[in-house]
Amino acid sequence: MENQNTFLWEVTAWEFLFVTVALAGGAAYLTGRAAARAWVPKAQLVVYMILLAAATRFIHFALFRGTLLTLHYYIVDFVILLVIAFIGMRVTRAKQMSRQYSFKYARNGPLGWTEKL
Repeated sequence: MENQNTFLWEVTAWEFLFVTVALAGGAAYLTGRAAARAWVPKAQLVVYMILLAAATRFIHFALFRGTLLTLHYYIVDFVILLVIAFIGMRVTRAKQMSRQYSFKYARNGPLGWTEKL
């Protein structure tokens, strides 16, 4: 199957969805969850996603003939992984706040919490 370069991926859509969204996205979600559990700052999560995006580019390069050193597709992978990681962090943080501080906060959807009156 021939590579079809688009704005979001340089390999095929299936390869992009498998590597970036499913594999690396799952790792990003779990990293965000672990960061929330350890109460680390969001800046540290950004550093983790910079490294994970580099590993994702390497997988595209090694397995699917993608380019290793391309800034455009690195940024695309990085932004997608960062969004997934922040979702994982926010879901876990909402659960933490409503469980650990149940006297003060109540869960408000999967990503938020509100102060009890």
